[in-house]
Amino acid sequence: MLNVIFSEATNLGLPFLNPYLDKNASFEHGVNFAVAGVTALDKSFFTEKNIYVPFMNSSLGFQLNWLKGHLNSKFNNHPGVQSNLTACSKYLENALFMVGEIGGNDYNYAFLEGKPISEVMDYVPYVVDAIIEAARTVIDHGAAQLIVPGIFPIGCMPSYLMTFYDRNPGAYDQNNCLKYFNSFAEFHNLQLTDALSRLRSSFDRNTLLKSCCGKGGDYNFDVRNMCGMQDVPVCASPKTMISWDGVHLTQAAYNVMADELMMGGYTSPNYGLWMKWTCNNLKP
Repeated sequence: MLNVIFSEATNLGLPFLNPYLDKNASFEHGVNFAVAGVTALDKSFFTEKNIYVPFMNSSLGFQLNWLKGHLNSKFNNHPGVQSNLTACSKYLENALFMVGEIGGNDYNYAFLEGKPISEVMDYVPYVVDAIIEAARTVIDHGAAQLIVPGIFPIGCMPSYLMTFYDRNPGAYDQNNCLKYFNSFAEFHNLQLTDALSRLRSSFDRNTLLKSCCGKGGDYNFDVRNMCGMQDVPVCASPKTMISWDGVHLTQAAYNVMADELMMGGYTSPNYGLWMKWTCNNLKP
C-alpha cells in the first residue's frame, strides 16, 4: 500500500515520504511510519494463539507511538500545553493520513500456521478494533482526513494459490482465484466498513450534543423520560459523549475539564495547578 502513497506523491509533484526512523530526513511534506510485515495486533495475541510472527516489534501500536513521538518533537517548543495542542491540531487538520492497508499480515501469519478459516474469522473483530482505535487516535490528535483501506483479495495472490492449491475445481471462481479466501477478505472488509461508519457517526456534531442517558427528541432529552426512569436507555459509549443526562456532563467531559485545570490553558491567570504544585514542592 506504500506504493500507492509513492504514486500519489509523484502525481502531485511531491517528494517521497521519508521514514520516521531516519532522524536526518526532512518531514516537510509528510512522514512514513510503515514497517515491513507489520500487524494490527500486538505480540501477545499471536503468542496466545501459538502463531509465529517474524517481526514482533512492529505492530500498529508501535507505529502509533512513533506518530506521537514525531508530533511531540515537532510541537514541544510552543509555550503552554494548550498552545501545543492547538498548533498540532491545526497542522494535522489539512493533512492526509493513510491508515493501512493493515490487517492482512495478521491473517497471513495465521493461515501459514495452518489455522482454519473458521478460526481466523474469529480474529477479525480484534483486528478491526485495533484499526479503528488507531484511526480514532489519529483523529483525537486533530486529523480530519483519513483513508483506511481494506485488505486485498488474498485468494488471487500467487502465494495463496501455490500454498493452498486445491484439486477441487469448485474451490476456484471465474478468475481462477480461491473463493473461500476471497470471501474471507470480503468479510473483513465489510466488518471494517461497518466499524468505520460507526466511527464517523461518533464524531457527528449532532451526536455530541445529545444526552447519553435519555430518551426522545432531537437531543435525546425529554423531561417526561429523564435518566433513571423506567425504560430510559444509556448510550453504549459514554466516553464519546459530553452530556450525561441533559443536565450533567459525562465523566469523560469532566476529565477533560480537570486536565485543563491541571495543565492550564483555560484558567485566568493562565497558570495550571500542575505547575503550581510542582513549584510549591521545589521550595526548600
